[in-house]
Amino acid sequence: MLQDLTDLTDVFSPSVQHGLDLAGIFVFAISGALLAVRKNFDVFGIAVLAEVTALGGGLFRDVVIGAVPPAAFTELGYFVTPLLAAVLVIFLHPEVERINGAVSVFDAAGLGLFCVTGTVKAYEYGLGLTASALLGLATAVGGGVLRDVLANDSPRLLRWDRDLYAVPAIVGAVIVALCIRYDALNFFTNALAAVTAFVLRLLAIHYHWRAPRAWNRRSAGVEGEA
Repeated sequence: MLQDLTDLTDVFSPSVQHGLDLAGIFVFAISGALLAVRKNFDVFGIAVLAEVTALGGGLFRDVVIGAVPPAAFTELGYFVTPLLAAVLVIFLHPEVERINGAVSVFDAAGLGLFCVTGTVKAYEYGLGLTASALLGLATAVGGGVLRDVLANDSPRLLRWDRDLYAVPAIVGAVIVALCIRYDALNFFTNALAAVTAFVLRLLAIHYHWRAPRAWNRRSAGVEGEA
């Protein structure tokens, strides 16, 4: 028997959940704003890319599951936090670039958190386990995909020459789905799923783990094409 929905909402207290959400939103917004600076966007473009990167995945999830209006439009902190990140990058982007390694660590933490909370929220709204895990993945990586599209880049999620990003999120979301299936979801298993995704992402960055390309690929295309 699947776990009662009321049990899922107690995994994190509302204040803890809110704080973790804002932290994840902030670091995702930093990555979007930094890309905008590298692309020579103006201040409006920097703010837009910060907002889209931070909130895009959650907006997509909320629209799909019918949680409308989405939290990004009802909670002022969710909207303001990316703007604060954008302002920080606008005035201090050389310093932020220097700590890009630390930003990557926090980005990995946001990935782990959002794949877990996205999966749980989708299940709370009545989706099956597979669909919930997929929306957990979308919550974690959707903003990055939108960021790259708006910046006229091929989404890094799909490029062979980028370290694994979606796979750690998939693993974290699947762990959550399995815990729900076997009535084992609680604070500790949720934390385990988030930490697993986080560690896998850091290992992928450190060892440059990448997904394989097509078997017997004979194309003479440019290295790095998907």
